[in-house]
Formats: sequence, structure tokens, C-alpha cells
Amino acid sequence: MMFYELAKITVRFGTAAKAAEGIQAYVNAPGARGTLHGVWFSDIGDLNQIAILRSFDTAEDLLAERQRGLESDNPFGAAELMVKLEWESYKGFPWLSAPEAGAYGGVYEIRTYKFKTGGLPHTLAAWEGALPARAEVSPCLAAMYALDGEPRFTQVWPYADLNERAKARADAVKQGIWPPKGGPDWLTTDMYSQVFVPMAISPLK
Repeated sequence: MMFYELAKITVRFGTAAKAAEGIQAYVNAPGARGTLHGVWFSDIGDLNQIAILRSFDTAEDLLAERQRGLESDNPFGAAELMVKLEWESYKGFPWLSAPEAGAYGGVYEIRTYKFKTGGLPHTLAAWEGALPARAEVSPCLAAMYALDGEPRFTQVWPYADLNERAKARADAVKQGIWPPKGGPDWLTTDMYSQVFVPMAISPLK
């Protein structure tokens, strides 16, 4: 089971490419922990954001890397470009492995749902049963539940483009394989989504 950090950096307009240089140096620095998976720039939703997804083998590694960031005067090598920095900690769904580097699509949707009280075990069971069939339509690269903040879980879905996204979602519903049976019963109506495009340094492209 993997631990994940999803960091979001809001940068000044027109500085994303320069920020990417700093991000690459920061995550590859001596002593840095974790595996970099995605570096994406927001295209729909909150704009001028860079999302950075890393995984860790242990919670200790995640916390050590977070501590490094908190103690740094230049986190992600982009302090002078930042307007805002957010860190979120997650644990991966236990039966879903970390994503492998590769080209999956031109757009990535990062989608978050909030749980009703006690909703996590029901969600895990529903997704474990339904995701294999859903993945035949289009893959889910990551599904993870938050270890801090409000009870919620976040998913990462790649698509070739927005037309493919619309088609895949419609096909899954038409086939009756998505959403997972009983899954929505344990969710609130507080949901949000952003669409990102991969940056050049992203292992997930």
C-alpha cells in the first residue's frame, strides 16, 4: 500500500515553465524521498496551479519529506514564483498499485469526493468490485483517501482529450458499470474536479 502527497502550487501568471525547473531540481535533490509521478498544469478549474503527485513506501518517508519542505526557504524550488502552496497527504486504495511512468493522455482529471461519516470502508469495497470493469473503458491511475483535512478521496483519470473523457464517462454509465453500486450512498454532494495537462518534466504524460 502506497502513501501519496499531492502538492498544489499556485504560481504567478506566465511562470509555470520556470517553476517546473525548480520542481525537478527539488524532487531529485540529494536526500529527497519519494517517487515523482505527475507534474501537471491546470487548464480547467482553478488556474495557474501546478499539481505534483509523489508516492512513498512508508508514512515515515512521507512525513520526512514534508518536514524537508516545511523547513525549506525554497520549497519545490519555486518560492519566488509562488502565490500559494498546499500539501495533502493520502493513502492509496490498498489493491491499486502506484502508476507507472508513461504516456496516458493529453489531459488528466483530478477529482475529489467527500465522504459521509463512516464512508471509507464502503467506498473501498464498492470501488474494488467496480473498478476493473470501469478500467476497461478508461484507466484510473490513482485512487487515494486523505489522511488529513476533511474525510475525502481523490482520483486521477487520464484521457486523450475532453471528447474522450465525455465518451468514456457516458459509456461507463450506459453499460451500468459506473458509478460503483452503492458507492454514491456514502458520499456528500461536496465534490470538485480540475483538468490538468502534463508538463514536460512529468513522468505521467
